Amino acid sequence: MQRLFKNYLDNPPIPKIKSNNDCHLIIDGTYTSDFCILNYLDSGLKYLQFYSIVKRENYNNYVADLELLKQSGLDIVSITSDGQKGLIKAINRVFPNVIHQRCIIHVQRMSLIYLTRFPKTEAGITLRYWVKKLHEIDSYKKRDFWIMQFEGWSRKYDSFLKEKSESLSGRKWYTHKLLRRTRSLIKNALPNIFHYLDNPETPKSSNGLECRFSYLKNNLNIHRGLSRKNRRNFILWYNYFKYNK
Repeated sequence: MQRLFKNYLDNPPIPKIKSNNDCHLIIDGTYTSDFCILNYLDSGLKYLQFYSIVKRENYNNYVADLELLKQSGLDIVSITSDGQKGLIKAINRVFPNVIHQRCIIHVQRMSLIYLTRFPKTEAGITLRYWVKKLHEIDSYKKRDFWIMQFEGWSRKYDSFLKEKSESLSGRKWYTHKLLRRTRSLIKNALPNIFHYLDNPETPKSSNGLECRFSYLKNNLNIHRGLSRKNRRNFILWYNYFKYNK
């Protein structure tokens, strides 16, 4: 058994890109104790078109991977991601004309974290109510109504969000900074969170990858005694058997 496992770990698989003229990619990264894993899942084929293990999730690593996918001739129609800044820049450089769907669940989840479970202001309570409705939007009518409510909220509480607090030393800061952060998150994501309404093949969230990362990490924890090199190769084999076998 040890010889069998050693043979696998000494000879990791190489990602193979599968031809697809209507590819809708989900891109996401996750960190282990010593690596960052970047996965590029073809949601239609349920196939991992590419995956890489790097030190960190950043612009340069994403550009390198996306350039490889571009050179392979893969016809990418849309990309769904959680909106990591480096990835947004990389997509704009390599695939400027490809639809970029922001993960609506990520926007919703981060907004609810900022707003907290029990907001103490009327503005926070109202915005939390509408944020919880985000994932239910399945038509242009619901989209337009939601946007109207958000824009109305922004106008109503504009002065409230500009309020500042001041310390005894004279230092000033915005009093409702988490509400402002939530507004900025939604406002910046808004142009790209409803593309799935135009094409039902476009995934509205990256949950298809996120939930699978947890299984990978559980498996890695079972094999805690692996060396760094073998942990890396274990991940490559895991991806191969999980997605591409």
